[in-house]
Amino acid sequence: MTITGGTETDEAAPVRDDSPRLVRGFLAGAVGGGTLAALGVGYVVENGPLFHTGLGLPLAAGVIAYVAGRPRRARQAAVVPVTALARIESVRAESSDTGNVPLLFVLTVAPDGAPAFRVETRLHVNLVDLPAYRPRGTVVVAYPPDRPWRTKIVEQPEPEWAARAADAAIDSAPESALAQSPSAQFEYAAVRFVGLLLAAAVVVVPFRGELLDAFDAFGSDVSGRPSATAEPSVSTSSSSSTTSSSTTVTSTSMTGTVTVGPRQSLLDEGELRRAVASLTKGRGTGGTRAITVVVQERIVSVVFAPDVDGVPRFDLNSLPYDRIPALVEQARTTLGAGTPATWQLTAARLTGPMTLRVTATGPHGTATLDADAEGDVTHRTPAG
Repeated sequence: MTITGGTETDEAAPVRDDSPRLVRGFLAGAVGGGTLAALGVGYVVENGPLFHTGLGLPLAAGVIAYVAGRPRRARQAAVVPVTALARIESVRAESSDTGNVPLLFVLTVAPDGAPAFRVETRLHVNLVDLPAYRPRGTVVVAYPPDRPWRTKIVEQPEPEWAARAADAAIDSAPESALAQSPSAQFEYAAVRFVGLLLAAAVVVVPFRGELLDAFDAFGSDVSGRPSATAEPSVSTSSSSSTTSSSTTVTSTSMTGTVTVGPRQSLLDEGELRRAVASLTKGRGTGGTRAITVVVQERIVSVVFAPDVDGVPRFDLNSLPYDRIPALVEQARTTLGAGTPATWQLTAARLTGPMTLRVTATGPHGTATLDADAEGDVTHRTPAG
């Protein structure tokens, strides 16, 4: 029995670009763009309400979408699926670490009394069953009539359909008859992108002045040049009868950096504590709260925490300053990095208490040493 799959002019019935679907795409894009913009702008300009709006917007949108979509999902669930025969045009195995191999099929579906169409679908097949799914073979499929792109292969069809599949030969449908989800169509993607851009603009434009000031201050901090909006850099110098040194302190509302002179090290006794104290001086209440601290031989950089609830932070005064030189020495000399070895210490609090990580890089590779807030070693990773 041969089933004709359609001519070059046959195509699967197109899905109508109905207004509700495009509206849903626009709103989805708007939620994504508004969320990203609110989180980014709220953090940069230290606007707590805006930051919290960015956190809550996707949750609220998800609840609304779930409630509003219940009638549509109920209608779709009530649709009786169509059973049909399909020709395997191609099959490609995808990577898997189990005995079931994920296969990507391209099928020509030939429903009774309707034009044939092509569709892509996936199926996890046990290794022993792979010979049953070869190109040009015939399988039984089922799909919702209003959503043919959701075609699924029926692994255990009813006897009647299994007998039909054994005797049938299906002609290939043209590649132009490929059934695709409306979300993959250009109109849907374009509307969603427009929603993303408009929502982001609605958030960014009212704060453009504050954003420019913040970015100007950040650029001044990175380049070392003062700007109109950044707090002025302060350079101090000191000297003694045996050594001479210069310490440069650069500070903005968001970050601070201290660079000590070429004959100094932040591992010298009390030097790191004094460097951090010079960054927190004059910041007032909350000025010692930080997101991260990065320390190298002569440079310490601090990213200060904004006054926004929910942002992970720790108090700079809680750093185990007296333990840091010993931790760096262990990472450089006992973990196989080799000599000479450069080092970097990072203090952060992502979840739970603050943690320290020392990274040492030498001729034999990179080693890491992790410690808790008290300076006690919790994990070592040797080089190589």
